Amino acid sequence: MTVALIAAACAGFLALAYAAFRAAWIYRQTVEAPNLARIGGYIAEGAVAFLKREYTVLAPFVLVVGAFLALANAGNLRLQALAFALGAVTSAAAGWFGMKVATAANSRTAQAAARGLGPALQVAFAGGSVMGMTVVGLALLGIAAIVAGAVALFGGELPVLHDTVFPVLSGFSLGASAMALFARVGGGIFTKAADVGADLVGKVEAGIPEDDPRNPAVIADNVGDNVGDVAGMGADLFESYVGSIVGVVVLGAAAAGASDALRLRLAFLPILLAAVGVAASALGSLFVRVREGGSPQRALNAGTFGAAAIAAAALYPVTAWAMGGQTYGEGVEVGALRVFLATVLGLASGVAIGVLTEFFTGTSTKPVLKIAKSCDTGAATTIITGLGVGMLSTLPPILVISGALLGSFQLAGLYGVGIAALGMLVTLGIQLSVDAYGPIADNAGGLAVMAAMPPEVRDNTDHLDAVGNTTAAIGKGFAIGSAALTAIILFSAFIQASGFLDQGALAVIQVPVLVGLLLGGMIPYLFSALAMDAIGVSAFAMIEEVRRQFREKPGILLETESPDYTACVDISTRSALRRMILPGTVAAAAPVLVGFLGGIPMLAGLLAGSTLSGVLLAIFMSNSGGAWDNAKKLIEGRERNGKGSDAHKAAVVGDTVGDPFKDTAGPALNILIKLMAVISLVIAPMLKSFWG
Repeated sequence: MTVALIAAACAGFLALAYAAFRAAWIYRQTVEAPNLARIGGYIAEGAVAFLKREYTVLAPFVLVVGAFLALANAGNLRLQALAFALGAVTSAAAGWFGMKVATAANSRTAQAAARGLGPALQVAFAGGSVMGMTVVGLALLGIAAIVAGAVALFGGELPVLHDTVFPVLSGFSLGASAMALFARVGGGIFTKAADVGADLVGKVEAGIPEDDPRNPAVIADNVGDNVGDVAGMGADLFESYVGSIVGVVVLGAAAAGASDALRLRLAFLPILLAAVGVAASALGSLFVRVREGGSPQRALNAGTFGAAAIAAAALYPVTAWAMGGQTYGEGVEVGALRVFLATVLGLASGVAIGVLTEFFTGTSTKPVLKIAKSCDTGAATTIITGLGVGMLSTLPPILVISGALLGSFQLAGLYGVGIAALGMLVTLGIQLSVDAYGPIADNAGGLAVMAAMPPEVRDNTDHLDAVGNTTAAIGKGFAIGSAALTAIILFSAFIQASGFLDQGALAVIQVPVLVGLLLGGMIPYLFSALAMDAIGVSAFAMIEEVRRQFREKPGILLETESPDYTACVDISTRSALRRMILPGTVAAAAPVLVGFLGGIPMLAGLLAGSTLSGVLLAIFMSNSGGAWDNAKKLIEGRERNGKGSDAHKAAVVGDTVGDPFKDTAGPALNILIKLMAVISLVIAPMLKSFWG
């Protein structure tokens, strides 16, 4: 226990020191072009303003939930309220620092692109790595601080850990999950309202290019990339990372067929493995290098696979040392080798899901070519084909997730399933760095256009942006896979914590369980409907504003008048903050109401149903949206029948429909299923007492 906590604290400080070093290096890079600095300043100012207002809106929510946890719990468990607040604050801090540096890195990436592809990649990846390493650093420091503080207060014996320390730790996971949901939904509504307005009025109606500075919504669109895809994705994976660690900690403390001494070791093993993953991520980032004429995708893959290889090499000796040669299990003896193989299986499954996502959404792949061809016959066939691709894309990832579940369970039981989920996230530091690179490269490309930089600069930023689209799609696929496994281990931890282990009462044929399954299966659709409706209403307001400016200021298109960017940013901000509340309330209220009104079996059914439909719907929405996006880019690259053609207009419609799929509703479903599971885990002691 002591070694694991010290290792976690050291890894956390290492990650934050690495992030600080990278951030300082980015700020030392100069932006020489005056237009580039000015427009980049608009984006940074808008992003910071949105996060300030979002956190101001969420502060009362954090206080209310914290007060509920303090009043509803008894005795030492009241400390859950403090852990919840710490989880919310650290999640918000990770998003703030990551996004702040990302908005500084985008203009510097565009400036570096004037020197070549290699320097531009270096700046963009450095900006992403600040987000990645800040997330893992703050997560490990938060977990280490809570566990060390609780142990100092109450002791480190296994019963105390199981009944007090670990339930308090689950409050930290709840705070991270709650903040992540609002960050994802709020940021997603902001960015897609701006994106839809910019595309439909600018590209389709006015016939001006993407990222044209004459478009009043273009600054809001670029701000949205940062608040949605940097801060939002960071918060998403922050809570996945914390949730997987907390879930495995709880499962380890209750491992079947293990001695008390081994249960203690198994409980702290995930914290130790996460610390190893941070070091591997830092070393893997050193492999990200590209020469002129080289492939940025290959350079990023070198870092990702290098970190995975380093982690895999270190995981077995660490696992063997931590388990001390002891075994557990009923019927099959599970030792360090089996636990290690379950971890590697999770790591490999994450890579496989990323590859499959790239197949369905990558530029020039068979599914994307199919959608591009359908654009020749209009918007209707574009939508139909894209929906079909999205539905088909659910099959391979589900097979991979199912294989990971079955394999890890056969290797190491329920604990093996949890450790596989952690394995998928063990090198999160570099995985998130690569993912956050995408919106920085996207912003850099837009800034190069708006600042009228030379064609060779735009060629370099376009090359980085094309790779960024792929990394973003892979990141979303990875987030979905990790969400599925994390939700399952949190569900298992809830069953353990609730003390309701009567398998007969949890059978599907029991009416309360069946009702819970139906309700749970419906909630992701209700949640998505609310999110999509919010985007529709917000986008309508944005479209009307852009049309009004074009109508009342005809000189905008003639470049004799300047657009009012601030009005569009304000529309997106107000809409996002107002309309993110209802979807978040549904997610938070559902498990509480079902648990106290319907009972533990109905709540178990709710979690199972929401996980099943939520994972499938998230894969469908994310992949169909990504495929529509790259089909549009494929058509834009044609010399004949490209930009401005009827096929291009149909592709823009498909991309516009897909944007809220892949950037708001789809990714937010990952957090929905984990938030419902972690809320259930937190209220499990209350339900246990309430239902006797």
